[in-house]
Amino acid sequence: MRIKFITFFYCSILSLIIACSAQKSKIPQFKKHIITSDFIAEGATVGDVNKDGKLDILAGAYWFEAPGWTPHEIAMPVKFSAKDGYSNSFLNFASDVDNDGWIDLVRIDIPGAPAFWYENNKNQQGHWKEHPLYTAVGNESPVLVDIDGDGKLDLLCNDPETKKMIWLQSPVSGDTVWKRFVISNDSLLATHKYTHGLGFADMNGDGKKDVIIKSGWWQSPADPKQPDWTFHKADFGQDCSEMYVYDVDQDGDVDVISSSAHNYGIWWHEQIKNPDGTVSWKEHVINKSFSQTHGLAMADLNGDGFPDLIAGKRYFAHNGNDPGEFEPAVIYWFEFKPGKNPEWIPHLIDNDSGAGLHAVIIDVNNDGLPDIVTGNKKGVFYFEQIK
Repeated sequence: MRIKFITFFYCSILSLIIACSAQKSKIPQFKKHIITSDFIAEGATVGDVNKDGKLDILAGAYWFEAPGWTPHEIAMPVKFSAKDGYSNSFLNFASDVDNDGWIDLVRIDIPGAPAFWYENNKNQQGHWKEHPLYTAVGNESPVLVDIDGDGKLDLLCNDPETKKMIWLQSPVSGDTVWKRFVISNDSLLATHKYTHGLGFADMNGDGKKDVIIKSGWWQSPADPKQPDWTFHKADFGQDCSEMYVYDVDQDGDVDVISSSAHNYGIWWHEQIKNPDGTVSWKEHVINKSFSQTHGLAMADLNGDGFPDLIAGKRYFAHNGNDPGEFEPAVIYWFEFKPGKNPEWIPHLIDNDSGAGLHAVIIDVNNDGLPDIVTGNKKGVFYFEQIK
């Protein structure tokens, strides 16, 4: 009897170990939802627009009401051609700009054009009120991040008209003006409206987030409103999109992750401390199987505690003139395995959608699993992670 009990006990423990291991190693699967197949924007965002407790999707001139994704107009829609034109909505961000408790839409146009934000109409009929944000927003991957630590999202970009790197402070309560602060007055550093590559992360471990471009990084001063941040030269490779910082090889210092905007390549750049005290950066290829990874996101998709990469083709980014333009519009997630020789294991999510200039990783349906939302010339898509 005792032998049977011990056998049962160990079999139960073994089954539990196997079950836990299977749970940990489970590969996320995704269900594709086509929110619209119309070309309305090259980005999308997520927020509870109507305060019903459900996350909605916003893209271009529309917001799509969850859970059935009913379209509602934010502004007067415009028809765009995926083959020979561009939209007026390259990136979209959700934020309560005017501090009234309702989610608003920040819309970034083609690089160098004016940007606007749209005031939530609070469940009333009609279009949302349009407000100017800034006269000329440059860089191909401007980002909405909290730069001054006040809990509000600010806009990081360049000003191609004055040739400066800047950030725009989100309005304080009762105001609608975005206040401008200069990061760099060097007109030769990343100030062209079509500049590729931008990141915001702590590069030197001082607890303050710095601004990263492909040729180096600006070190944040104690007060980020102070002008002329110190610039540190570095070589982070080719024209890219979003740039991220992580200790990829677990050696105690940060490395930089980026992806090609219009060619082939997703890379990480290893930080190497040389004997003479200088720092150099060694490029490692993560993937080169598809082109135009103009929108790169980093998030833990499988719950193992390590950040994975999400990237997709920006379909017809230059209207058929980029390398690999006519190849399938794929979207992948790359499972990260850290270590001295780190790995990114590719997992195909879909081959007829891709991503635009950015992807949003968020638990859309509140089931505890991160989902993916994208928008590009093929439409707007929600990839629901299923259990």
